[in-house]
Amino acid sequence: MSDQRREGEPELDSDGRMRILEGLREQGVVIPDPDRTYVDESVNVASGTILYPGTHLRGATSIGPDCRIGPDCWIEDTTIEERATVRYSVLEGARVRGGSDVGPYTHLRPGADVGPEARVGNFVEVKNARLERGVKAGHLAYVGDAEIGPGTNVGAGTITCNYDGRAKHRTVIGKDVFVGSNASLIAPVTIGDGATVAAGSTITEDVPAGGLAFGRARQVNKKSDRKTEEGTG
Repeated sequence: MSDQRREGEPELDSDGRMRILEGLREQGVVIPDPDRTYVDESVNVASGTILYPGTHLRGATSIGPDCRIGPDCWIEDTTIEERATVRYSVLEGARVRGGSDVGPYTHLRPGADVGPEARVGNFVEVKNARLERGVKAGHLAYVGDAEIGPGTNVGAGTITCNYDGRAKHRTVIGKDVFVGSNASLIAPVTIGDGATVAAGSTITEDVPAGGLAFGRARQVNKKSDRKTEEGTG
């Protein structure tokens, strides 16, 4: 992603950019490739953090100690706490708590609050949602306007369906919940602690604590009229 500036913002020349990076290095920040690292003057980065090539840190961004940021991240107006890792991702107006792992190819939008010790992975988008300690959303999910309790697993293809065409609604998921792959959670809806949502389900009603929810049509197998030629696969 190019180093685009907001309208009216001054461009940092090469000398100014290198001055910022040299100041960070003097404070104990590791920058392996300064020619491909971009940091605004307004950004704070703590000692022990590594900024890998292709990292862009913008606006009111603060990064704690011993983090691993990059390569190839765009991080704007975001707080990242100690020991977090962010790779190949876009973060805007978000918070990543200590020890969490974000990316690759994650998009944290305004109001995303992840962790501590959470995992948000490949092609996951989070917006205006709180993911508590140890939550795992490994791949291919949309989590919007939601609260997810500690230890919960969000399966691949899960969507919190937060918009009904007129208004946004919230999804509340308790602790230690298992949400199977390709589930659609139609907000407003609450899933209780320790519940399981079967893969492929569309959930439109609250699920009680410890419950097992199915929301899919029964499979029916019928004899096919299609003929296959002998000897072909």
